[in-house]
Amino acid sequence: MKKREFIAQDIIGKIYQKKFEGNKLPTQRELAKEYGVSRYTIQEALKRLTDIGVVYARQGDGIYIKDNIYSNPLIYNSMTENSYEDIISKTIYLKKVEPSLETQRMFGLKEGELVWEFQRIRIVKYQITQIETSILPCYLFQKLSKEDIEGSIQNYVQKKYKISHYIVNYEAINISKEQAELLQCKKGVSAMEITNRGILDNGTIYQFSKVIALDYNCTYILPFNKEKHKERQKIKR
Repeated sequence: MKKREFIAQDIIGKIYQKKFEGNKLPTQRELAKEYGVSRYTIQEALKRLTDIGVVYARQGDGIYIKDNIYSNPLIYNSMTENSYEDIISKTIYLKKVEPSLETQRMFGLKEGELVWEFQRIRIVKYQITQIETSILPCYLFQKLSKEDIEGSIQNYVQKKYKISHYIVNYEAINISKEQAELLQCKKGVSAMEITNRGILDNGTIYQFSKVIALDYNCTYILPFNKEKHKERQKIKR
């Protein structure tokens, strides 16, 4: 684990332990001395915490912890820690297709209804990091352009609907030859396959996506579930 990542996670841990008085972090100089690193490394760790919404800077006054951090579960990954300005999407293809039976069932489509299918690569800070293949039902989105998918899909959807939540699954894989060509890496290297179902506030699934990500990491903090813990103890091994 890189030093900046360790420091960022350690600071998050201390925040949840309420180790900082007045909801304010120590100065960069103090943090650098505490962790035995340069101020540049501290700046990188603090930028990470700022990008994922844990802290914010008050000009000339220091770094403060956001008020809602204790009431909300914290989840961030290799993509969400980057600002949209650092992410570029390039379209591989965009087309209307007939859905498979599985896709038809997932979206609750009627016979003859088509879906949009697109593939794009994501470039973060000039490095290709992800391939995304997505499906959206045409009856929800009659028009979809290259410009739409090279921007933010969430922004595109929210122009018409309200997004409720996502169902996400992670699975470790090895890169295929075709994927390696798009990602400009060697065939067989390790990656993360992330499947994602986007759900609107009325329960409608609006998107199914599959993302192949290089150098992927994910960190989350969730409240301890006592009931679930008790149920697991009852399971016979």
